[in-house]
Amino acid sequence: MSNTPDGASAARGAGPAGATGWLPAGEPVSLRSSEVDIVSTATATATATVSVSVVEPADAIATLVLAVPGVAGLHPGRFGEVATYLPGRRVTGVKLGEDRVEVHVVVAYDEPIRVLAQQIHAAVAAVVTVPVQVFVEDLAAAHAA
Repeated sequence: MSNTPDGASAARGAGPAGATGWLPAGEPVSLRSSEVDIVSTATATATATVSVSVVEPADAIATLVLAVPGVAGLHPGRFGEVATYLPGRRVTGVKLGEDRVEVHVVVAYDEPIRVLAQQIHAAVAAVVTVPVQVFVEDLAAAHAA
């Protein structure tokens, strides 16, 4: 914490590409990179709140797939081998590779499997640049309404 030439309190901070400057107290500062949005607020007590929001590609794909009507869930594979491993957790049913994306699903038994697989493929293919493979691993009973 130091004083600016005009006597106002400010926190000293670094901006993008190592640039430094005065951050007026209470003024939000946004730094944007290609992958992460960082929002920092300098306060009079020289503390900063940093909020980092990163959506993993596997999470985004899982959300897209689960949003397709008729998909009952993601399937981990026969031995649990179908997953994307992230720090401290796994996204089961989505396997991201350098040369393809695999999606393993459980679908409602009364849904047309081929049409549903095409809908899943179209949803995922719209957000990735590699080929997409959809595997229907199991059928689930429909829930009573």
